[in-house]
Parts: sequence; C-alpha cells; structure tokens
Amino acid sequence: MFCVVALVGVSWPRSLAPSGVTVKSNRALTFLERVAPLPRAEPEPGPVPDDAAPDPGPTEVVDRGNGRTLRVGFAGAAPSPATVADAIGATVGLYSEPGQAEPDDWADNPTWEGLPGIFLVHEKRGDWLRVQVSMRPNQATAWIKASEVTTRTVSSRIVVDTANRTLTAYEGGRQVLQASVAPGKGSTPTPHGEFFVDGIVKLTSTNGPYGAFQVSVAAFSNVHYSFGGGNGQIAIHGTNDPALIGTPASNGCVRMTNEDITALTNLITVGTPVQIS
Repeated sequence: MFCVVALVGVSWPRSLAPSGVTVKSNRALTFLERVAPLPRAEPEPGPVPDDAAPDPGPTEVVDRGNGRTLRVGFAGAAPSPATVADAIGATVGLYSEPGQAEPDDWADNPTWEGLPGIFLVHEKRGDWLRVQVSMRPNQATAWIKASEVTTRTVSSRIVVDTANRTLTAYEGGRQVLQASVAPGKGSTPTPHGEFFVDGIVKLTSTNGPYGAFQVSVAAFSNVHYSFGGGNGQIAIHGTNDPALIGTPASNGCVRMTNEDITALTNLITVGTPVQIS
C-alpha cells in the first residue's frame, strides 16, 4: 500500500499491538515504484466532539461494485490527539448515514492485503462514528457502528511538504523529527490531503527499492489506478538510492533514507494522521 502500491501475498497476524510500531511482514509490498525548513505547525484542532452536528461538507456517490452505492463525505484535518477505530470482527459495515438499517458496503478485516482494518474517527454521534476509510476517493468518510470497533487515541502526527521536500513528525504538538524526502515526480505527483497511516511493514533487507520500512498511507495516486499488481495506494518508505533524496523522484510515494524511515517508525503508530501538501 505504498508509493502507489499493493500488498501481494502477505499474510499477517490480526492480533497486532496497536500502540507501537506494527511489524507485519518480512515481504515487500508492491508499490508504484519501479524496482527550506517547514513553517511552524498551526494550532492543533480539538478532540472529536460527541454528538456533533451533521457534517456540512459535500458528498459523493461511490459505486462499490456490490449492487449498492455508498454516499461518502470528505475528511478535513483530524482532531489532535486523533481517535483511531480498530475493527473487531471480520467485516465492518459502511453506511451513507447514521441509523441506516443496512450497510451500503463493508470493509474487510484484515484487508485484501492482510492489513488489520482501521479507521480515523472524525465525528461521534450517539452510537455512530463518522470515519475516514482507506479507499478512493481520497479522504472519503463513511459511517460505522461504534459497536463494531474499539477506539484508542494517537498523539503523533506527520506533515509532508512536497514543495520543500521535507517530512516532519510531531508528538503531542512537539516536533520530534524533520528529514528530507523524495516525493513524486511532476508526472506522478504525491497526492495532497489529510490521510492516516494504515500499516507499517519492516523489511528483512535494506537493499530493495523500499529500504528498511514501508509506512502505508491511506492515500491513492491521482494518476495510477493500478500499478504492479496494486491499486495505486502510496506509502512513505526507505530507499536503496539515497542520492535521490531531496529531489522529486517517485511514482507518488514519499521516499526517505533508511536511517530516517527507521527513526520515523519508532515515533509513530498505525493510525497516525498524515498531512500532505
């Protein structure tokens, strides 16, 4: 799921501790990769409101290929600390509106790539949660039943500045890492928006194109809708060609040196919000 990606033939355990670095596999994912300081962070948004007013934003009808259509909203910046929802059962129903009798679609747990099903919570309304889902269109939100997930808070945050080619990590609003990166080329840009980490994979060899780690981001290329067996999802990952760091070089992913990606994985967890601009 990274750099425009797809997890191929990966089987991961479903009982992974959500509060630390999640090592899911020793096998690489299939990505869209062929083999000036950042300004000070803006004030952090507040916590997820309970029984908040309906989201006033636009919606889009998405045909999910199951004979039904799902009407999705679109996420803005996640509250800080963020609330993450972890799926309990084999599926989580996705609803266009809270209170619907039947879901319009389902999210699998684990996903087709073997990742545990997680969501980023943006609103709570009674027994319902409006969550950001790892799916197209980018930043899509749907409603789920709170009874089908457990929730936890995440105080880390990642900010990627593609123009300055930097990645900054925060913990509780405090900067804990800043590093140079290689974002997408002009023809295959890294998508901009508000996303979240939906998987972390440690690799056994640092000599491959994804280096030491792959941090899957719930964001999808606006150019590649399939790539190398994947669905065009991007990732933040290491590299075996560090000379390209600091230049626009990827097919949509965000590359870091192996040293920097390793440091990043020690500072974040699955569910960490990711802002890309």
